[in-house]
Amino acid sequence: MDPGLPRPPDPNRICGAAPVRALFLRRPQAVLRLFFTPDLAEFARPLAGYMARQRRPYREVPPDELARIAGTTHHGGVVAVAQARFAEPLPGHALPAELAQAPLILVLDGIGNPHNLGAIARSAAFFGCRALILSDDPRQADLSDAAFRTAEGGLEHLRVLRARNLPVLLKGMRGRFLTVAAVASGGPAPGAVARDRPIALVLGNEEDGLPAPTREACEATVTLPGSGLVESLNVAAAAAVLLHALGGAR
Repeated sequence: MDPGLPRPPDPNRICGAAPVRALFLRRPQAVLRLFFTPDLAEFARPLAGYMARQRRPYREVPPDELARIAGTTHHGGVVAVAQARFAEPLPGHALPAELAQAPLILVLDGIGNPHNLGAIARSAAFFGCRALILSDDPRQADLSDAAFRTAEGGLEHLRVLRARNLPVLLKGMRGRFLTVAAVASGGPAPGAVARDRPIALVLGNEEDGLPAPTREACEATVTLPGSGLVESLNVAAAAAVLLHALGGAR
C-alpha cells in the first residue's frame, strides 16, 4: 500500500447468532469471511452456503481460535468479518427525505460507551425506530464491534446518521417532529408529553447529560419519575423505558 494513502478501516467483527443473522439478512454483500464453532454448525449451514456461492471464505474452528478471530471470548460461537460500517455523515442540516415521515427517531449526543450505544440501538429497533442520529460531539461513540455485539442485530435495522451541528438540525426538525430532551430532573413525566406529532427523543452523555445548546434547541423535556433512592437510570435503560412510554411500536 502507498504509505502516503490513509489506511483503510479495519473490518467489523460481528459476533453472536442474532447479530450475524441480521447482518446476512440486511447486508449480505458486506460479509467478507465467516467463522463458527462446531456447536453452531447447523445455524451456520445456510450462511456458509451463501458464502460458498459468493466464493468467500468460511470455516469451522475451535472456540479458542474463534476467540482470537473475534478479539473476545464473548463471540457466541459465530463471527462474521464484514466491511467496516460507520454512521453516515449528514450532508446538510436536514434529515433525508425518507425519514421526514418517521414516527419516532432517537438522537444521541455524547453517548460514549459503545455498549450503551448498542443497547440503545437494540431498544430502538425493538420499538420501531427507523433511525439513530449521532451528534458530532467527540465523546459520541460510533459503530464498533462492541456496539454491534450488544445491539443483538438492532443496528442492522436502523439507519445511523451523524449530524454536523445537532442544535441546528434539531431546530430545523421543529414543526414536523416534537423534539424532546431527556433530563434527569425538572421535566414532565412521559404521560404529559404531547402526542400531536412524531417524536425525536434526545439523550445525552452518561455523566454530564445534554449540553446546554442541545437542550435549548429542543421544544420539550421529559423526566422519568423514580423512587428517589437512586438518582437516575443508566442511559440505555432510560432509553428503553422512554421509547415505550412515548409510543414506540404503537
